[in-house]
Amino acid sequence: MKTDSIFYRLFQELPSIFFELIGNPPQTADTYKFSSIEIKQTAFRIDGVFLPTQGERQSIYFVEVQFQIDTESYSRLFSEIFLYLHRNKPKNPWLGVVIYPTRSLDTANIDNYSEFFTSQRVSRIYLDELGETATLPVGIATIKLVIEDQDTAITTARELISRTQQEIYTERQQRQLLELIETILVYKFPTMSREEIAAMFGLSDLKQTRVYQEGREEGRQEGVRQEKLRMVSLLLKLGLSAEEIAKELGLGLEEIQQQMQKQAKSQDM
Repeated sequence: MKTDSIFYRLFQELPSIFFELIGNPPQTADTYKFSSIEIKQTAFRIDGVFLPTQGERQSIYFVEVQFQIDTESYSRLFSEIFLYLHRNKPKNPWLGVVIYPTRSLDTANIDNYSEFFTSQRVSRIYLDELGETATLPVGIATIKLVIEDQDTAITTARELISRTQQEIYTERQQRQLLELIETILVYKFPTMSREEIAAMFGLSDLKQTRVYQEGREEGRQEGVRQEKLRMVSLLLKLGLSAEEIAKELGLGLEEIQQQMQKQAKSQDM
């Protein structure tokens, strides 16, 4: 299962689930922006970083998802974190979170980093130790679906779909969570098509509703916008000005200038 992409999507679209997972109010996500950061000129990529958007007192959260045995996972994680801190020099404090499916995969040596775990600056979460799925918030229960075997995943997924429709009142979040459940099931049942899974779990009728269709169109439009933004660097290399790029892509000048600033900052890292 492509767990990295699932968790990236989960934290990108539903960051409140991450903060619930570490014991914070889900509303904390309103003051953070999530991204996956590649540290230039190295082979390092941090799985996920929650960067605070309000003030210097909020902590930066570095997130690592570890679903296979890796004896060097901690040496790499701390190298990534400290290289990021060295290059970006944030004034915010920082915390680390490592997510494992089970404690048995946590095999890397921590002798050189034990103080970070003792002080709880870095915490570890084992998904199979979170408790019974039925007693967990629906978002955290959806994370646990990733580690369910095929037999229990069917029952659990049906319960999660029902709970999502009953407990999540924000239309956008409900749609995102249902789509995430569907994506997890696609990976769990590789011999079934997405259409077969949707029919099996009663998602076919849901997809025909006005709310769902409007949400999918909203997501499609956002995807088109992001694709246009990725073209900015190419058009710059071709010698177009910011004004010309905005006209060519049909986007606002301010948005193009912000994208240019992001790209310039990324190249400096």
